[in-house]
Amino acid sequence: MPAKRLNKRMAASESFPLQTVVVVPAHNERAHLPECLRALTTAALCLPTPVSVVVVLDSCDDDSEGLAGRFGPDVHFVSVDAANVGATRAAGFEYARSLFAGVDPADTWYATTDADSVVDADWLVRMVDPDLHADADMVLGVVRVPNWRNFSPAVVRRYLRSYRSSGPGHDHVHGANMGFRADAYWHAGGFRALATGEDVALVHRFEEAGLSVHRDRELSVATSDRREGRAPGGFAQHLKSLARRRPQPKAGAGA
Repeated sequence: MPAKRLNKRMAASESFPLQTVVVVPAHNERAHLPECLRALTTAALCLPTPVSVVVVLDSCDDDSEGLAGRFGPDVHFVSVDAANVGATRAAGFEYARSLFAGVDPADTWYATTDADSVVDADWLVRMVDPDLHADADMVLGVVRVPNWRNFSPAVVRRYLRSYRSSGPGHDHVHGANMGFRADAYWHAGGFRALATGEDVALVHRFEEAGLSVHRDRELSVATSDRREGRAPGGFAQHLKSLARRRPQPKAGAGA
């Protein structure tokens, strides 16, 4: 489907999507998943249309599958053996497409977050709000760390200085906080099987296809400051790189 035709169809919709699907990739996240899923089920209740959550367990050996069935019939658990976050996210949306084959992709909204993240109650409502993002094919939010436990105050200050931006937009891409029209997702080719940076790669393909990407710094998700992340080069690696950065000497100071 050509990008111009796709955009025209989406901009014409002024109501909430008929179906929303949230995909959560998880590798040995048994400790984090309950809080993540409780928050998602709360966010789902705030939308007037059906929401399904797909948890994709990737190469887990921590009894994460024991959580299946505890969060209601709209939270689905599937397992893969990919050891790859890009392939895991992609598997979640492939599962959703097969599960809801009768729903037009043009009427479906996809979102994704991470297992160590906690969304706000209005996360989905804001993401699909027609007054805020009426013509958006993709919406990108930001993350915040409510409890800094693993890094020094100096690292926290460094992170906040580099992260903050002025105006309504921002320059960040987080797999923990992004959503997109289902037909736009399939038009762009979906998530690729990348060990890291699968979220950034998807944004680039949306932009190359001429699709509309909205960046909303008020759309925020709480995440952890763990030092050992699941994806190489991910958020945890970024925080560790800030910890390794030496402070610049003050002007006039000796060597």
